[in-house]
Amino acid sequence: MAKRPLSFRRLLMLRILLLSTPVLLLGQAITLRKARSSLLETARQNLASSAINKATGLEDSVRAVESELLLLADSQALKSGDADDVAVTLSRYTKVASHSVGCLELTEAETGAVISTTCNTPLLPTPLQLPWQQQPTGNADFYLVDLDSPVQADADAVTAVVEDDEPGMRPSLLDLTVATPIYNPEGQLRYTLSAQLGFTQLEDTNPRSLVGKTVIIDPNGIVVTHPNPELVGLSVDDLHGADRFVSIISSIRVGNADTLHLFSLLENGDEWLAGYSGAQLPVSREITDTWNVLAVTPLNQALHALGEIRMILFLLTLGLLGANALLALYVARSLSLPVERLIRYTQQVQDLSSKVKAAPPNRSIWELDYLGKVLERMLRRLEGGAQELREAWENAQMANQLKNEFLANTSHELRTPLNAIIGCIRLVRDDCCDDREEELEFLERADNAAIHLLKIINDILDIAKIESGTVSLDLDTLDLGEIVQDVLDMQALQIQQKGLTLHRPDKSDPIWVKGDGDKLKQVLLNIVYNAIKFTDSGSIKAEISLVSEVAASDDEDLVPAPRVSVTIQDTGIGIEPKDQQKLFHPFVMVDGTHTRSYEGTGLGLAISKNFMKLMGGSISLYSAGVDQGTSVTLSLPLLANQAVADQGNPPAATEQVLVGQQVEG
Repeated sequence: MAKRPLSFRRLLMLRILLLSTPVLLLGQAITLRKARSSLLETARQNLASSAINKATGLEDSVRAVESELLLLADSQALKSGDADDVAVTLSRYTKVASHSVGCLELTEAETGAVISTTCNTPLLPTPLQLPWQQQPTGNADFYLVDLDSPVQADADAVTAVVEDDEPGMRPSLLDLTVATPIYNPEGQLRYTLSAQLGFTQLEDTNPRSLVGKTVIIDPNGIVVTHPNPELVGLSVDDLHGADRFVSIISSIRVGNADTLHLFSLLENGDEWLAGYSGAQLPVSREITDTWNVLAVTPLNQALHALGEIRMILFLLTLGLLGANALLALYVARSLSLPVERLIRYTQQVQDLSSKVKAAPPNRSIWELDYLGKVLERMLRRLEGGAQELREAWENAQMANQLKNEFLANTSHELRTPLNAIIGCIRLVRDDCCDDREEELEFLERADNAAIHLLKIINDILDIAKIESGTVSLDLDTLDLGEIVQDVLDMQALQIQQKGLTLHRPDKSDPIWVKGDGDKLKQVLLNIVYNAIKFTDSGSIKAEISLVSEVAASDDEDLVPAPRVSVTIQDTGIGIEPKDQQKLFHPFVMVDGTHTRSYEGTGLGLAISKNFMKLMGGSISLYSAGVDQGTSVTLSLPLLANQAVADQGNPPAATEQVLVGQQVEG
């Protein structure tokens, strides 16, 4: 079973959707990719800035602690005061310190014995190994013992520090264990004061924020802080993705601050984004070390906004697909409607002759409008061709009918004189005549019938030659007036026997024309014979007229002036105006029935017209109507050779022409 083709509208809509939908989806994919790259770039910049801020904050915190402890060590209460003064001073410092104080410990410089402490465990396992224990200088000093995640910190101690933080942010308390020497006024080492201080680092708990969690690695590659507390204290070489941590540490040592992707930061194997920077922390008043500070956040959290963008794009894509479908439907409808109108227009044309409304114009698309006009013109041309075919068919039918009538009439015309000839000859042969005079009368009748039969046969031969284009003309210079007189003389007896009056043209100087004398006589004889045949009473008049100048309305069958015209006018039965032009077609008679009143084959005027045309002339017929008589006029170009006309002698040369001219039908 053959597959049914799609309609133009459906095919157009499908093509639009097939072309536009992939473009729309590709645009969505490109937009998502661009949004992801933009969000990722923003996250990198924010994490890099966060790492720098974390490193700067760490530096500022350590510097602040250094300044506070140096000022505390330089106080008189610690230098020379008794135990009560020392306790009061330390208690006051605990309250006014810029960072939360986890615990304080005061040890004897010489023995390392603990004099006063608020710590659960000793802060300095080996207090006698501090630098000022090895080389006393008598000057205040500072020593960073350790930076570690909180172990002994009191969470309530940092509540005031973070109570004004933004929602979604939580503090991360880092331990800073420091020590400073205390000298008496004489410059002798008296005590070693150590403190465990806690300061906060804000970490990201809001998916929209990119502050990040904090990872700190000390100069020796030991993890100080980490999102997974179990990894604190390990070397970076023991972490997953150690090569990337080594790369970060190397980059920080040369002073770079940037971002890097970390894989398997935690055991779940998620990808993290890390911004890193270096923090220059003082180990003592004269020595600083570079600590590695990282701000890390999971990649899915860095791209958290991408989910919302994806949802928005999904909804937008659904809307655009719907709008695209509606647009495709509208475009397909607007483009297919003119085509469908043209189809309906052509379907309405069942008959080219029927009056069908013109194809509707389409003002929006000029190509379809032009196609409609072309289609309409094509139908009009087809209608004209169909009309011509109908006319040709009717003419062919008419010609066939005329030929049938001609054959019937010709057979009748041939039998009539032939029967007369046979009858008269048999009467003479059978000696049925009373005397010689009666025999001569029968023989004369047979002779007249034979001449009439010969005329019919000649007409048939002439029309056959004309149709085949083999008519031979002997063109010569002729005196038209003389030829007219000769023809009238030949028909004068028949005119007289019928009781008609003949009016001849006045004899004048020779009127020279160029033509075939025999053919011209045959034409004139045919015209005069018809005038005699169709006139029962009255007269026959012949006139010769000259036209030397061209008149404004001079259109007599396009025969140019100067010309000469011969008019044969009778008072016979006349012809209806609608039938006059038919008589010049072969085989046509006004009355073509077998019972017609007048004999003839209907070839005379057709032969005469073609002979006149071959000689450069014309023939025309006019009648006012039935019983109004008929006038036939033939025209020929006048030879305006005055010398020949004056001499009265035509040139001797003749011209024989074989004219290939088809008969008009």
